[in-house]
Amino acid sequence: MKQYLIDAFAERPFTGNPACVVEPFDVWPEAGWMQTLAMENNQAETAYLLKTADPARFGLRWFTPALEIPLCGHATLASAHVLMTELGVTAEILTFDTLSGPLRVRRDEAGLYELDFPARPARPIPTPEGLEAALGAPIRETWAASYGVAIVENEAILRSLKPDLAAINRICTQDMAQERGNLIVATLADKEAPYQVVSRFFAPGSGIPEDPVTGSAHCILAPLFTEKLGQNPLTFFQAYPGRGGGMICEVKGDRVLMRGRAVTVLEGELRV
Repeated sequence: MKQYLIDAFAERPFTGNPACVVEPFDVWPEAGWMQTLAMENNQAETAYLLKTADPARFGLRWFTPALEIPLCGHATLASAHVLMTELGVTAEILTFDTLSGPLRVRRDEAGLYELDFPARPARPIPTPEGLEAALGAPIRETWAASYGVAIVENEAILRSLKPDLAAINRICTQDMAQERGNLIVATLADKEAPYQVVSRFFAPGSGIPEDPVTGSAHCILAPLFTEKLGQNPLTFFQAYPGRGGGMICEVKGDRVLMRGRAVTVLEGELRV
């Protein structure tokens, strides 16, 4: 059985966010086995696919090294890339059945993928006690959604952050982050930047200290900044130190369309 390492939301290798994708199964493996392989891979996500009677429809599940998660953008993009680029699936649109409902991905002739994901609107809340100290920076606004959101003053502050992850895990309770212990930090980009919004994502609650590029986070950021800026679509960049990657997001009703590219880095043979 083959497994692929894909850099998602990446224009070239060793950028974007890596995900492992296992070729499709006929039946789901035992969940404990999937979790153990995800621990062995030690990437932010390992994606598992399930064949269906429809050659353009697959079951899809995502595991971090610590737990199964309900939504993941970059590993969905990576899965579509494996199916369309490595395994020869020729469908115009792929549909994935997931814990967050059906997700659809299309690819254009230039190799740009478009993910159709549910929007996750945020609500403003008072900044929790201790969060500024944990982040190591003043916070202008705090929002609650599936992940917490802290908005800081500028891009220089955001890029310099060295947060206390244990404190973030403790402070970001379910009142702030439905998936507790997960915090997006965002700000408007510098005026000369080729993107409008820049962010980072700290996810100790999911067993990930910091994620390089997080599609699910942009299900929150896209509606939030589309309303703030009055622009749609917007270009985002996630500024993981030394890596990172970008995407174009467009809000359409209760959906977010995320557009980005992917690169195959490794193809391997599983012997277990």
